Amino acid sequence: MNERVFQVNIRDNVATALEEIPAGMTIPVIGDTEVKEITALDPIPKGHKIAVSDIQNGASVIKYGIVIGSATKDIKAGTWVHLNAMRSNYDERSSHLDPVTGAPLDTKYQ
Repeated sequence: MNERVFQVNIRDNVATALEEIPAGMTIPVIGDTEVKEITALDPIPKGHKIAVSDIQNGASVIKYGIVIGSATKDIKAGTWVHLNAMRSNYDERSSHLDPVTGAPLDTKYQ
C-alpha cells in the first residue's frame, strides 16, 4: 500500500485520502499543496477528507479551491472530515444522515 492524500488546490484546508489511512500514520500530501505530510488523528476511509490545517467551528471547509461546507465543531489537522464534523453547502439532506452509515436520522423505520 502506498498511503497518501491529495490536495486539489493550494487554498484547500482538506485533502482526499487515496487509500485507507490508519490513525497515527504520517503520510505524504501530494498535489497543489504546501503541506508535505500529515499525521492522521483518526482512521481516514479511502476517498474521504482529512483536514490539512486546523479549521475552527463555523469556518469554511474548502476543497477544489471553493467553500464546500462549514465546520460544525473545531477540527484539528489530521482529523477525518465528514458528516461528523461539517455541514455541506450543497446537500441540505447531509445534515440529517448518520455520519458513519449514511442512514437518514430523520426517517422512522418500522
